[in-house]
Amino acid sequence: MDRYLAFVRTLSGRLRLAGMSQTGSSPANRFVELRDTEALDHFLTQSNGSPVIIFKHSNMCGISARAHDQMALLEHPVGLVTVQQARPVSDEIETRTGVEHHTPQVFILRGDKVLWTASHGQIKAAAVEAALLANQ
Repeated sequence: MDRYLAFVRTLSGRLRLAGMSQTGSSPANRFVELRDTEALDHFLTQSNGSPVIIFKHSNMCGISARAHDQMALLEHPVGLVTVQQARPVSDEIETRTGVEHHTPQVFILRGDKVLWTASHGQIKAAAVEAALLANQ
């Protein structure tokens, strides 16, 4: 857990340097926009081997909007891939993980290794938290 907290602190200080931005105004709303594959790589490497959360979101889908609300409840950094704005990043995640693209979709990754994934109505804050804890 200490490595994860160090990751959160380090990530917060380096977002602007990597072409990423943090959205939201409270610590509980830690979306980190991943706009290109360089930002994705940076997000993954900044974890120092700890699991990371990535959320693939469609800004045109009601189910995805509900999933976004659930993800906003998390108190961990969440890599946000809005597919309409960052489709190459979404495609790269599919290529690296071998998991078919869906939106909404959540991954817990360590590097490019999938530890847990969920999509559509399965995306609940409590389920993501439980999966993250199980994979520390």
